[in-house]
Amino acid sequence: MKEEKIKKSVRESYGKIAKNQSSCCAPVESCCNKDTATDISKKLGYTEAELKAVPEGANLGLGCGNPVALASLKEGETVVDLGSGAGFDCFLAANKVGEQGRVTGIDMTPEMIDKARENAKKGDFQNVEFRLGEIENLPVPDNTADIVISNCVINLVPDKAKVFKEVFRTLKPGGRMMISDIVLAKELPNEIKNSVSAYVGCLSGAILKDEYLKIIKNVGFGKIEIMHETSPEFELLANDPTAQAFMKQYKLSSEQARDILRSIVSINLSAIKPN
Repeated sequence: MKEEKIKKSVRESYGKIAKNQSSCCAPVESCCNKDTATDISKKLGYTEAELKAVPEGANLGLGCGNPVALASLKEGETVVDLGSGAGFDCFLAANKVGEQGRVTGIDMTPEMIDKARENAKKGDFQNVEFRLGEIENLPVPDNTADIVISNCVINLVPDKAKVFKEVFRTLKPGGRMMISDIVLAKELPNEIKNSVSAYVGCLSGAILKDEYLKIIKNVGFGKIEIMHETSPEFELLANDPTAQAFMKQYKLSSEQARDILRSIVSINLSAIKPN
């Protein structure tokens, strides 16, 4: 698939999500349903207090982990969030870094940026800003971030090496990367691997875990550590309208779908830019 075709498809799909017109990439019934998004977020590790600390509409249930919980953010730190969506993780990070800290969310979907900015005004977040841009070309100066976070976004980008090079450039020496993402334990069937709809669904954009870790190491990161990994539950996937349509399109049986699901791994990963 050509990169521009993938980007166009991802941008359009997430634009619809921002307008509450579509289900999301995560295996949920509808990321636009407030109660469902809350339930999914709790399963991913977000606390009740965190969920209540953000403006209504910021949590779309799009993630596959909780990078903020892993980040050990300190007051006064500078945070960059890749694929910030409606601002959920940015607002949580803003509460942790305080008035002296700064959080910048980057997203390539104009509708998401608009929604995030509305949420920031709604919650009166003075230390958060949102910038339109692609995470392969971050609109952020060199050596400025203490930490870069991302939640289930890098798997959607064709050129992952370019993303990690940009993260490395953006971080201060000694800065850290804390991300949640989707990787593969084994290769997907070709018909899924080559599907744009599966790409938007966070499936075919994922690469093998060993390859993913190798890219990060080759960019120059050190102390690379997978903090946690898990596979999604089949029951959640089976309830997702997007997944149901995909299974019907490719005439997948429940067992075939389960086999594909066993290939998918959600990881929480940390790495350090050396001093």
